[in-house]
Amino acid sequence: MATTTQIIGAAVLFSLYGIAILYFVIRGSKSTKNINDYALGSISFSPVFVGLSLAAAMTSAATFIINPGLVAKFGISGFLSYGIFFPLATLVSLVILTKSFRKYGKSVNAISLASWLGNRYESKGYSVFVAFLSLLLITFIVLIVVALTKVIAQALNANEVYVLAILIVFIFGYMMFGGANAMVYTNALQALTMVVVAIILIGSGIQFFNDGLSGFFDNLKNIDPNLVKTTNPNSPLFRDFFEIIVAQIIVGIAVVCQPHIVTKSLLLKNEKDVNKFLITAVCVEILFFLVVIAGLYARLHFPDMTQNGVALNTDSMISAYVVSIFSGGFVALLVGLLVILGLMSAGFSTIEGLIQSLSTTITTDIIKPLFGKKIKNQEKYITINRITIIVLAVVSFVIARHQILHPQLSVAIFAQNGVYAYFSIVFTPIIFGIFLKNVKLRVPLITSVTALISYFTIYYGLPALLKAKLVDLGYINTYFSGEVQNPAIAASVTILLSVIVGLIIHFTTPKIKNNV
Repeated sequence: MATTTQIIGAAVLFSLYGIAILYFVIRGSKSTKNINDYALGSISFSPVFVGLSLAAAMTSAATFIINPGLVAKFGISGFLSYGIFFPLATLVSLVILTKSFRKYGKSVNAISLASWLGNRYESKGYSVFVAFLSLLLITFIVLIVVALTKVIAQALNANEVYVLAILIVFIFGYMMFGGANAMVYTNALQALTMVVVAIILIGSGIQFFNDGLSGFFDNLKNIDPNLVKTTNPNSPLFRDFFEIIVAQIIVGIAVVCQPHIVTKSLLLKNEKDVNKFLITAVCVEILFFLVVIAGLYARLHFPDMTQNGVALNTDSMISAYVVSIFSGGFVALLVGLLVILGLMSAGFSTIEGLIQSLSTTITTDIIKPLFGKKIKNQEKYITINRITIIVLAVVSFVIARHQILHPQLSVAIFAQNGVYAYFSIVFTPIIFGIFLKNVKLRVPLITSVTALISYFTIYYGLPALLKAKLVDLGYINTYFSGEVQNPAIAASVTILLSVIVGLIIHFTTPKIKNNV
C-alpha cells in the first residue's frame, strides 16, 4: 500500500505529466490539417527523435510491467525468453526490414501498413482485408491500459475500474487531436524518461548480489528450484527450448510487422537519416529489454508473491515492487515517483502509436474505400478519425474492465493472442513484398487466409480436440493440454506454414497477370 506522502507525490506527478502531454498535443494539432498529417506528420523530425520514438513505441507496458511479472513467477527461463532470445531476433529483424520497407513505402506512397500491402499488390480489396485484421491489435491496447491502471491505482491506492475509466478518457481524448506531429515529441520525451528508469530498475536489485551471482541464484532456488532452471516445466510459456528459443526467435522476427513499428521509418524525410535513426532505436531498445530482470528482483522481494497477506498476480508484481522498495525517505520517494513515471511512459508511448496507426487504418483503409464516394470533403476524414478513436475507447474500456475484474494468468496472454495472430497473418505478405519480385496477388491472399485459419485452429482447435480425446499428438500434447495456451506456439507454427505455402505457390504456379 502506498503511503499518504507517496499518494500526494504521485497525484502531483500525474498532473504534471498530463499537462506536459497536452502541451505537445496542442502544439502538434496546429500542424495537423488532414489525415496524412495525422498519420505521417507535416514536420521534418530529427532522426534521433524518431529513433527514440520508435524505441518508446516498441517498448510497451508489456516490457516494463507485464513481462517482468511473468519472469517473477517463472524465473530464469522467462528471462532467457523475454530478455535474450526475443530481443535479439526483434532487433536484427528491425534493422533488416526497416530499410527495405521504407524504400517500398515511399515508392508506393503508403501511410499505413494496410495501404502499403494494398498498393504493393495492386489490390484495394486486399488492403481492406488487412485493415479489418488490424482490429486484432485492440488486444494490445487492452494490455497497455490494464498495465497502466495497475501502476496508477497502486500508486494512488485507488479503485482500478475508476482509474481505468479516467485513463482511457485522457489518452484517447488527446490522441483525437495530436497525431504524428505530437507523438514523435511525446514519444521522445517518454523514451528519455524510460532510459533513466530502466537504469534504475536494472540496478534496483544490487543488494541481492551481495553474495555474488551464485548467492543470487541460491536465493531464487530456495524459493523454488524451478526459478533457476533454464526451462520451467510448471510454466505454460517456458517449458522447453522450443518455447524459449525457437518460438521466441520466430515471433521476435515477425513482431516488427506491426503498424506502429514498421511504418515509423516513413516519418523520416531523408534517406541519409535512416542509419542514425536505427542506431538510436537499437541501442535504447537493448537497455529497455533488459528491464525484465527486475522481475527476478521482485520475486526475491515478494518470495511467496503476496503483499501484506494479499496475493499478487503477475500483472501487479512490478507495480507493488516499485511502491514497496521506494517507500523510504524523501530521496527514495522521488526515485520511486520517477520510476512510476517511467512505467507510465512505457505504456503511453506504445498506446499512442497503436491508437494513431489503428485509427488511421480504419479511417483510410476501411471507411474511405467502402464509403469514400459519399464523402467529398477530404477534411471530413479528420472528424471520422476522431469518431473512430471514440469507438476504440469504448471497446477498449469494456474489454479491459473484464480483464481487471476476471484475470487469468496475465493480460499478456489475451494480448499476445490477438497481436500474434495479426502479425502471423501479415508476415509472409510483407516479407515477400519486400524481398521477392513479381509476386502475384494470389500469393499474399492465400498465405493470409492459410495463416488466419491455421493460427486459430492451433490455438483453439487443438486444445478442444485433445480435451475431447479425439487426437493424440504425443509430446506435443503438453503444449495444448493446460488451462492457458502459449500464443507463441500457434504463431511460430503458423508463420513457418505460411512461408512454406507462399514459396510453393510463388515458385510453382504460372506467372499470370496479377490476379488470384
